[in-house]
Amino acid sequence: MKNNCRLFGAIPVDGILADLGVSSHQFDQPERGFSTRFDADLDMRMDQSSSLTAGKVINTYPEDRLHRIFGIYGEIQNARSLAKAVVTARLNKPVETVAEFKEVIKKLIPRGKENKYLAQVFQALRIEVNQELEALQEFLSQSAEVLKPGGRLVVMSYHSLEDRLVKSFIAKGKFSGEMEKDFFGNAIKPFEAVTRKAVTASEEEIKLNNRARSAKLRVAAKVEG
Repeated sequence: MKNNCRLFGAIPVDGILADLGVSSHQFDQPERGFSTRFDADLDMRMDQSSSLTAGKVINTYPEDRLHRIFGIYGEIQNARSLAKAVVTARLNKPVETVAEFKEVIKKLIPRGKENKYLAQVFQALRIEVNQELEALQEFLSQSAEVLKPGGRLVVMSYHSLEDRLVKSFIAKGKFSGEMEKDFFGNAIKPFEAVTRKAVTASEEEIKLNNRARSAKLRVAAKVEG
């Protein structure tokens, strides 16, 4: 972002709007491997030039790393059992397609919650493949560098992992740990929150656009001086 703003002579900028939602167009292409609805190779790359695919994650990552990805990125309750099942299955043959992967984990899926569980599993893999949280942290850090004092940062996120990072960066100027202060006890952070709480969609809007139900919007202003 910073390089492109510099290239077009657009530093400092007045405002930044970030919509962190994934592309429905990409999800609806069966061959991309994002969706649980279609059978395809386990791909999930947003950037097709990247070498890391979901298949590579499933077939090469050690069990403890898979456990962490499923537990943290997917917020899956039985993440340890899920990782163990994947590692055991791939001893016989690589798990290469969406259908094969669903078959490997089917006994671990809670009855009546199939769609939600699979969505969480696929979310975890997608975040890892595309390094989404690292990209978000980089974006937020750069936004503080390109915005002019008083400029607005507006971010729409769609799951708690993203919203947590945005909320923390606005509140503390960092993604973990305590907020830093100067010698006089003043907070050292680039933004002040404009919205006290995250703004969410109304019932009327959700009726018109069901995908807005999980959206959270936060607004912050670049600190003067």
